[in-house]
Amino acid sequence: MEKARKTSKFPLSSLEVAGACTVVLGFGLGLLCVYLTMPESDYSFLKLPRTLKDLRILRDQLENYTSDYTIQVLVGYCMVYIFMQTFMIPGTIFMSLLAGALFGVLKGVALVVFAATAGASSCYFLSKLIGRPLVFSLWPDKLNFFQAQVAKRRESLLNYMLFLRVTPTLPNTFINVASPIVDVPYHIFFLATFLGLIPASFVTVRAGIALGELRSLEDLYDFQSIATLFLIGIVSVTPTVMSKSKT
Repeated sequence: MEKARKTSKFPLSSLEVAGACTVVLGFGLGLLCVYLTMPESDYSFLKLPRTLKDLRILRDQLENYTSDYTIQVLVGYCMVYIFMQTFMIPGTIFMSLLAGALFGVLKGVALVVFAATAGASSCYFLSKLIGRPLVFSLWPDKLNFFQAQVAKRRESLLNYMLFLRVTPTLPNTFINVASPIVDVPYHIFFLATFLGLIPASFVTVRAGIALGELRSLEDLYDFQSIATLFLIGIVSVTPTVMSKSKT
């Protein structure tokens, strides 16, 4: 217990700080390379969207580049999405809507699931390196709950993690950061993330196609959408429940 308390306190070691800075520098260099390969133009519109109005402006501008500079737009999109996921920057829902607006449903879902899984994985490993103090300070109660549930469901952990990913029971940001702290194996974390994000990504990306008709983010997840996600989540844990009942 004493060791756990010590590892949950700031400050970070020099090695941990160096690791985090290296990750930030890597993302920065990647985005700079994408920027340098784009044609000379006015890119003042390039900013993280915070409202639907910002998102529509960004979509209208990027549509002019997507067909001629598809690779650069894809790489830039993925790097921004992964960066936001890695460092828990809010607004990835706008990025998911943008994927639908620019690439359509199938390509958009594939892009969002890839970027979200990569970003969640990056956050997982970064949290494994330096995340313990942050989790203990921000979400102590949620962490205790999550740790108890993971310990209780070790034999069916994939089903439980799938349930969490599909349903809004716990925030995805918290799951990304807390999973390595409570010893969720990466292969289970990866599979649950990759498969569990598909339903919600489909809902969001599909809404991005009709971006002009979207009035608020609340319109994305109405009662029917949330009920559907919970139904999928319940199906994901049903085999475990049935096996326990037989036992």
